[in-house]
Amino acid sequence: MNPRLDLLNPYPFERLRALLAQPAEAVCAPAGAGADKPAAPVNLSIGEPRHATPEVVKHALVAGMGGLSSYPATAGSPGLREAIARWIERRHQVVVDPATEVLPVNGSREALFAFTQTVIDPVPGARVLVPNPFYQIYEGAALLAGAAVHLVDQAPANGLRCDWAAVPEHVWQSTQIVFVCSPGNPTGAVMPLAEWQQLFDLSDRHGFVISSDECYSEIFLDEDRPPLGGLAASRQLGRTGFARLMVFSSLSKRSNVPGMRSGFVAGDKALVAAFLKYRTYHGSAMGPAVQAASIAAWQDERHVIDNRRLYQEKFNAVVPLIAAVTPVERPQAGFYLWLAVPDGDDCRFTWRLHHELNTLVLPGSFLGRAAEPDAGRTIGVNPGAGYVRIALVADLADCVEGAKRIVRLISGR
Repeated sequence: MNPRLDLLNPYPFERLRALLAQPAEAVCAPAGAGADKPAAPVNLSIGEPRHATPEVVKHALVAGMGGLSSYPATAGSPGLREAIARWIERRHQVVVDPATEVLPVNGSREALFAFTQTVIDPVPGARVLVPNPFYQIYEGAALLAGAAVHLVDQAPANGLRCDWAAVPEHVWQSTQIVFVCSPGNPTGAVMPLAEWQQLFDLSDRHGFVISSDECYSEIFLDEDRPPLGGLAASRQLGRTGFARLMVFSSLSKRSNVPGMRSGFVAGDKALVAAFLKYRTYHGSAMGPAVQAASIAAWQDERHVIDNRRLYQEKFNAVVPLIAAVTPVERPQAGFYLWLAVPDGDDCRFTWRLHHELNTLVLPGSFLGRAAEPDAGRTIGVNPGAGYVRIALVADLADCVEGAKRIVRLISGR
């Protein structure tokens, strides 16, 4: 067995199941909780899109079934790469070469993991920088590739963004990949151009690759201010060739097709070529029917605008309810609320919300880790502790009902 498997931490939802199975006394919750809890459960814990899949995508998927008689190319069809490149141009005002700077992938999760295996040279001391709290794939991909993980906290004092200036020089010298997530999971924070400039300068100096996870980029709340992505930031700063930059995007959130497993990577053509070589051996070609449906999705923007409207309605309804009893802010983008719990105990809050009010959220501490000894921070502090992540993916009625139950717990009713 690969000994690195033992380095992996339990996935947050495994930890959530274990937490909810504990007795009241283990989490210091009131005895007898749940006697009068609502019968209908509300699940706001998992970031799984639940809006309807667009008809244009379903029709294209069915129409593309004829392609099942052929083996697909790992590089994807020219038509799909062209559709992705044209979408990038429309959305980010950036021209990319569909033949050399774009590669279709089976969802951003697969790509983030596999790309890390492609890039990391597992020499002693190899490091990967990860925002903290974070999407767990970053950590697992780094550990299985043979690299150590250095966490960069996203603290309220820094607008819930990473403080790259706080990373010690010796850490930068051994860093091979920096993961960024903008809009952020779980915080919803968006990287401004100045932060991209800082990160590009550091990459130029130290030679690391920037892996930019942008799977939430199309869930934003202001139609006039779409989030800035890595490709657009690179062009705005006058950079050429997307040196050491790889952007990861997905249809899962944008088009409500998480089961289709479709996305793309785009950026540095040398990195794209190396990744294609890896994936050819990895057996990661996208099925022809999914490619046909993906082309239809990337070419249609009407369903994406409607998707954003549905999330906007939920934020409009939920945020004022919760804000009446405790401070909460709308995120810049994404579909999560990152809520500080009043007593600071995110695990107890989650346990009580489930057992007393039949509503699920995710403890923020399950998405973060405590600081490492060399990080220049107070040891043992998890920046996710004291928060819960609320995923507004259910329908409007359930999201409102879940918010009302959160208010009931906070206000003691």
